[in-house]
Amino acid sequence: MALKMIQLGTGGWGGCWCERFLPPNVEDGFIEVVAAADVNPEALANAQRHLGLDASRCYTDPARAIAENDADFCAIVVPPSHHEELVDLAVARGLHILSEKPIADTLEGSVRIAHKVQAAGLKMGVTMSHRFDQDKTTLRAAMRSGRYGALDYLVLRFGCECRRYASWGAFRHDIPDTLMVEGAVHHLDIIADLAGDLCTSVYAHTWNPAWGEYKGDSQGLVLMGFANGVKATYEGTKTNAVGLNCWTQEYIRAEMESATLILDHREVERFDFDANPSGRVMREGRGERVPLLEQPKWANAWLVEQFAQWLRGGEPMETHVEANLQSVALVFACIESSRTGQPVNPQELLARARAACS
Repeated sequence: MALKMIQLGTGGWGGCWCERFLPPNVEDGFIEVVAAADVNPEALANAQRHLGLDASRCYTDPARAIAENDADFCAIVVPPSHHEELVDLAVARGLHILSEKPIADTLEGSVRIAHKVQAAGLKMGVTMSHRFDQDKTTLRAAMRSGRYGALDYLVLRFGCECRRYASWGAFRHDIPDTLMVEGAVHHLDIIADLAGDLCTSVYAHTWNPAWGEYKGDSQGLVLMGFANGVKATYEGTKTNAVGLNCWTQEYIRAEMESATLILDHREVERFDFDANPSGRVMREGRGERVPLLEQPKWANAWLVEQFAQWLRGGEPMETHVEANLQSVALVFACIESSRTGQPVNPQELLARARAACS
């Protein structure tokens, strides 16, 4: 039987949910969308057009949408600063929750949300879509295949030209620490997943150049260390002169014992270790192509299915809210490191946030 859901947020990225991510799961019988809400009445046209909702099931007040419709869960696709108030509405109604990243716009708020959901006996997943995209999943599978030995270090580059106001969505230009909260939350999560252990140290420097039309920092460089000895570097930029590795086109290099694996613009290639190189110099783009994995759904469409399977009694999502606190801790550890000029242990930062919220 299809699980009944309420879509909270149907404009912007929420419109993509209505058009691209939810319909395949409706067709497969995993979900039935029974209502939608958005504070902008014009955005509700997305729910009517792509999900076939009657206007009577479309609301500008999320509290009414939740109160007037029987459902199993809701999906929260609104700016992070509004996540907690919607979680509170869902918890009061006994609804499970699938939310866009980050859990909230502060680490303390994220910890509070996780505690509220757990105390209510509910399930909450977070859609870390980039980690579950086709190219990253292919790279992860290759790294974990056992064919290339141990991982030494990782490099991830995310470089965009979105320096003018509203070129990255107007609200993101007004968010403090916008690169970290709205961008690096995905990339640091991917790095930690590929590293395969808890991050124990970050040293970050974030800033906004004079030509970046942002109220907060839009550029960042980060060094990371993990409990298993893996190291990583992250370059995240929103105000470069040209976009080299923008959204979904990121560059990731995994330096392993017997191979270098490179993901760039959604293609994965491999350079094997040669014990007798004879002075050869290799160039990126001339390695052995690693075929991309194939399956019907990727990213958020796949995560919606995973969440539905979890609610039906299957295994928890990898990005359930408690596990996803690690990703939020990485973001705010980087912010603190940049402000203090000192390395920060994300595990200690998360422990302090838990203690403050207990």
